[in-house]
Amino acid sequence: MLRKESVKAVLLLSGGLDSLLAGKLIKDQGIDIYAFNMVTPFCSTKKDCLEHQAVLSAKELGIPIKIISVKEEYIEIIKNPKYGWGSGVNPCIDCRILLLKKAKKFMESIGAKFLITGEVLGQRPKSQHLKALKVIEKEAEVEGLVLRPLSAKFLPPSIPEKEGIVDRGKLLDIKGRSRKKQFELAYRFGLKNYGCPAGGCLLTDPEFSKKVKDAIKHDEFNLENLPFLLIGRHFRLPDGSHLVVGRNERECEFLIKRSNSKKKILPVGFKGASGIFIKDCSSCYEIAGGIILRYSKKDVGEIEIKGERESSRIFARRIPREKIEELKI
Repeated sequence: MLRKESVKAVLLLSGGLDSLLAGKLIKDQGIDIYAFNMVTPFCSTKKDCLEHQAVLSAKELGIPIKIISVKEEYIEIIKNPKYGWGSGVNPCIDCRILLLKKAKKFMESIGAKFLITGEVLGQRPKSQHLKALKVIEKEAEVEGLVLRPLSAKFLPPSIPEKEGIVDRGKLLDIKGRSRKKQFELAYRFGLKNYGCPAGGCLLTDPEFSKKVKDAIKHDEFNLENLPFLLIGRHFRLPDGSHLVVGRNERECEFLIKRSNSKKKILPVGFKGASGIFIKDCSSCYEIAGGIILRYSKKDVGEIEIKGERESSRIFARRIPREKIEELKI
């Protein structure tokens, strides 16, 4: 049997309460823990990003943390998930497989023996049921190496439990979506640095999912366009153009500043929204101008279509509200 003080393990630390508790439970058994966090562009936490929260949680546990960022690789997974989407465009099973593959590489690089997650059986319908957990472990090539302390007593023993590295008797029997037991444990352990459970993945959001599905359909879902999908009102025009219009001054400024080679559409001589064309087919500028006017106080106005090297101006008329709804993505 290995001496516990000589054993390293990698904790998949999201910054949420469950993974913090999982780390605390195993650290208290004398295991040398290293945190691992994988950042994607789709965190919906509004106040503190989970990357920052994970750092705070690691600090509270008194453990080092390794943070990696996945972008292009993750975009491709969303486009073609082997195990499909959840309620939105969330490839939860494929995402967990990627996370465990990355964590395994880190585990091997530091000579750690196993992985720890804060997963709770039945908490997430797509990825946290027994069949999905088995599939994820097999695909990530970590069968038996993943310890889930919060639900361990409902699951087959992992390798560290079988080898006596971890005392299974001190692990828990939590399952389901209620977080009452977790909050009670946090209070008992005096843990405070964990993310708000209201945060989560933007890929489950119905409105954002519509934009992603439309972008995938029109071959527009990539890293260059991603920042624009995260904000604004989106319209698919009759000629196939994709127009994004800012909802407020901050968003309008962001769109114009980040537009690069994309054409901009701007009000001339009056206050109103502005936007950009993610895809420009040029034959629906009057309709696009009418959308800009819909978000101003004018019925008719001059609109500028501005490219990198040339620009043009048109007069447009505000289009009816029902037409707006037809074109909105």
